[in-house]
Amino acid sequence: MAIGQSSMEAMVMDKSFWANKRVFITGHTGFKGSWLTTWLKLLGASVTGFSLPPQGHPNLFEAAKVAEGIHSIEGDILHYQDLATAIQNDQPEIIFHLAAQSLVHYSYHNPIETYQVNVIGTANLLEAVRHVPGVKGVLVITSDKCYENREWVWGYRETDAMGGFDPYSSSKGCAELVVSAYRRSFFNAAHYETHGVALASARAGNVIGGGDWASDRLIPDLIRSFVQNEEGKIRNPAACRPWQNILDILYGYILLMEQLYRKGPEFGEAWNFGPTEENVKPVSVIADKLLSLWQEDAKWSAVEVGKKLHEAICLRLDSNKSRMLLGWQSQMNIDHVLSHAVEWYKNFYRLADMSEFTQKQIIEYGMLRNL
Repeated sequence: MAIGQSSMEAMVMDKSFWANKRVFITGHTGFKGSWLTTWLKLLGASVTGFSLPPQGHPNLFEAAKVAEGIHSIEGDILHYQDLATAIQNDQPEIIFHLAAQSLVHYSYHNPIETYQVNVIGTANLLEAVRHVPGVKGVLVITSDKCYENREWVWGYRETDAMGGFDPYSSSKGCAELVVSAYRRSFFNAAHYETHGVALASARAGNVIGGGDWASDRLIPDLIRSFVQNEEGKIRNPAACRPWQNILDILYGYILLMEQLYRKGPEFGEAWNFGPTEENVKPVSVIADKLLSLWQEDAKWSAVEVGKKLHEAICLRLDSNKSRMLLGWQSQMNIDHVLSHAVEWYKNFYRLADMSEFTQKQIIEYGMLRNL
């Protein structure tokens, strides 16, 4: 990457950049998509979302009234023509691709669906972009699990091999290969003046924040148990994971997109967004911290499962590239990450206005970043 010395300085999100930008988000009804859409609305962007209906009740999309003030399209990324028509009609400048099957355990039971959504869905999105003039930046969100995990103690870099033991992880590695192929074949930096598209991918994982009710995720599973006055059950308390706040991750995505838009293929690569080492903790530590924050006689215990599905024991990302070239790093330590989430859920169950409260947390995060 030929980036000058000035790019090594810490970058800060330019709030004025987003005013009236035409942004297209796939998966805007999901957890990450709902937070991102809410943030971009606050920044004044003109947002179109394309997604299946929100899954389950409750869900963040409905709780935070995310559909208000945007053009929300109900659609399936596996239906190429519907997706292509939506993008063609919207004529976006910026695209965030978040639509995905995002659960490891679900992928064991539904491997074909997982590959279809995560691989073919990504190809459909990029193929549609090929035929729409005016798109300047495309960011495909994959996962830290896209790497061939060797269970070693140091972090994976963007140049390490793709892989994946389970269908979900493998599908994310495949999605990265699709992005790489399209970037080299159709959005090649050497022909940027012709196609005008800067394409990047972002890898992160174990994101914590209010409004996540997905199954087989630690925080949502524990919160559900606590609310029902039941003991939380944990499959693998010794597993070590890199935990991080949803807004820390989305800030990285937004910062990267600004550079894709302004500087094009210089930033059209893969990027890791992982937390600092102090946020790499065993599941048991996270569960204990959550108990102390929730209180109300909450408790958890380890549970034995019959036939164990493979889960990674150790996974870390090396985020030096994002730190050095984007000036990005996570701001919240693990205690702040968890308290931020607990505060959201507590307010939800107290029947607060969650559209207002979600925006409040985003604004407060901006103050933390001195934005």
